[in-house]
Amino acid sequence: LRRKKGNSLLFLPNVLKVYLENGQTKAFKFEPSTTVKDIVMTLKEKLSLRNIEHFSLVLEQLYSVTKLLLLHDEEKIQQVVQKKESRDFRCLFRVCFIPKLPETLLQDDQTAFEYLYLQVYCGTRNLYG
Repeated sequence: LRRKKGNSLLFLPNVLKVYLENGQTKAFKFEPSTTVKDIVMTLKEKLSLRNIEHFSLVLEQLYSVTKLLLLHDEEKIQQVVQKKESRDFRCLFRVCFIPKLPETLLQDDQTAFEYLYLQVYCGTRNLYG
């Protein structure tokens, strides 16, 4: 198996690729000071989400879709993409913190609930064909 050269997290230099559950990819230009939280808050606006506390960015290993690494809100994007091991990962926007009662998410933020549904549905489909 031959690996592609370059960084799978980057669309262009200083432009992070973020994969959404609906199959879309969003590109974000970043500066040395840009944090994970900055990208998450931008996605909140673009996707019209209200309950953003359930979401985060994660790194998914390209050769093992069961390995996910949660990125901390204060991590600098530039530091994440510069790590040698990050070349084998792609960045996903995911619901990482499930509410105790998912129906409250449906009542409070239907868009976030639909995103969670799509994440579960697509994840199950990918695991079981």
